[in-house]
Formats: sequence, C-alpha cells, structure tokens
Amino acid sequence: MFFPKYRPRRLRRDEIVRRMVRETSLSANDFMYPLFVVSGSTVRQPVASMPGVFQLSIDELVEEATEVRDLGIPSILLFGIPEAKDEIGSGAYAQDGIVQQAVRELKDKVSDLLVVTDVCMCEYTSHGHCGVIKDGDVDNDATLDLLAQTALSHAEAGADMVAPSDMMDGRVGAIRERLDENGLFHIPIMAYAAKYASSFYGPFRDAARSTPQFGDRRSYQMDPANSKEAIREISLDIEEGADIIMVKPALAYLDVIRLASEEFDAPLAAYNVSGEYSMIKAAAEKGWLDGQRVMMEVLTSIKRAGADIIITYFAKDAVRELEKA
Repeated sequence: MFFPKYRPRRLRRDEIVRRMVRETSLSANDFMYPLFVVSGSTVRQPVASMPGVFQLSIDELVEEATEVRDLGIPSILLFGIPEAKDEIGSGAYAQDGIVQQAVRELKDKVSDLLVVTDVCMCEYTSHGHCGVIKDGDVDNDATLDLLAQTALSHAEAGADMVAPSDMMDGRVGAIRERLDENGLFHIPIMAYAAKYASSFYGPFRDAARSTPQFGDRRSYQMDPANSKEAIREISLDIEEGADIIMVKPALAYLDVIRLASEEFDAPLAAYNVSGEYSMIKAAAEKGWLDGQRVMMEVLTSIKRAGADIIITYFAKDAVRELEKA
C-alpha cells in the first residue's frame, strides 16, 4: 500500500490508539534498582555526581528497600562500601562485611524483595582494582578464589542472586563450582558478561569509592570498539553456568544488546549506568531537556533493543511516571 490509500498517521492521531499498537512497553517488573550501603547508622549521604542517589547505612537501606518493594520494583542490586580497604580486598568476603550484614538485615525486614549482590573486589581493595595485583596488573587466576569466596559469603548471608562484575576469565565457573560444593545449587548467577571499559562509569566510582589508584581497567574490561568479542564473552559465561547475562553500559551499546538478544536464549540484563543517568539529570536541571520524557525514551530504547531486565538508577522515577499513564 502507498499514499494516499495508506496513511500511517491514522494510528498516531489518538493516544488510545497509540497505546493499542505500541510494540514495546515498560513495567515495574523490568527494573532492578542499584543501592550503595555503608557502615554507621542514620547515614544518607548524597552522591554529588548522581542527583537522587545516596550512600546508605543499613537502617536507611532497609527503609529505601521497603519503598522500592512498595513501588512494585522486584529487585535491588547491592554494592558495599567498607570502612577499611587492603591489598586483597578482604572486606569483600568477610563474614561480617558490610554487604553480608546488609543482606541479613534486608532478608529479615524486606524478605519479599529479591536481593542481588555485586561480586567484585574494586570497592574493597586499597588500589581500586578488581583483583589481586601482581607485577602492576590484576592476576586473573589468583583473583578467582577470592571472588568465589565473596559470592559464597553473600549467598550464605541470604543473597538471592550473585552478580560477578570483575571481568576475570573463568570467574563464573569458579563461582558456580564453589556455590555447588556448598549445596547452594539454587543460587543464580547474573554475569556482567560484556562489560566495557567505559568512560560512563565516572559517577559510580564516586558513589562506590572505587576509582583505581593507578592505571585503568582496560586489561580486563572490554574495548568499546568490539561487538563480536561480546558474543564470545557471553558464550563463555553461559558455558560456565551463568543464568542471566548482562551488557554494560546500555545506552551507548544498544547494538550489543540487540546482538546478544538475537544470539542467546538466556535472560538478558542491561545496566543503564551512572554516567548515562547523570548526564540526563544534569541536562534536566539546566532546563536543556525534559528529564522525565528523556528518561522514559532511554529506558524504552533499552527494552526495545532486547533487554529483559534494566538495571537503572531511574527505576523509582520511572515507575512513578508509569503510574501516571
């Protein structure tokens, strides 16, 4: 059919018709909300580079998690910020570590919220890298045991799912083996399978206090120029036992999300990262764009590209916006 018999605008004139023929829709069930936990009590420290995001003590975390649950958001992704750091990130796998304490409290007070824990070393090491340093770089194989210890400690504390974000080769297999050896067959792994060495992580590193003290993470995070490599990385994680795969960042890597969604049957998460969040917040504060509409457009684009789960700091705002519709 061609104009004038076919007029596509017929299905755009009315809001009700637009809703009826809409191909991609968002709901609260699509979102996972990242949260940062610190030691102390009544701590609600704003993250300067991420408006609306806070470092929270455990009591404040429970309140925030309750609000998240009440909004219908099914899950949170928990990051810990320890009081002290060392060369081997021992706070990551300590039985009384900040994440382990927080998980126990969350599962006691907000048991019907899915608690996913980030498994990495960068917040816990004095040098800010994601593993044990040897000869000026992260020693891949020496790091695997510490990551497995960390995941096990999170699961034993009550975490519903663990999410390794370090990008060490073989870490999904090491974690799966350690969990299974301890009878934790039921704990899923959400692997940061295609995590790029992105400049969009800057505000997160403020929030998590995880900026590297020397060098960068390009020897283990992926080159932003590569997409075929992402397919190889994701394949390896699935073979090692990943239950959910992830692409990070999301907005600048929609093509990779699409490739992954077409190539693999596994559930696919995409992380709408801190820099993507903060640049929209900053532009909205200056009145350069409509922050709410841009937020929804971005989140819809991530879902349209093929993501099943969207990890985003916008989750609460987005659900409130959806409730208005």
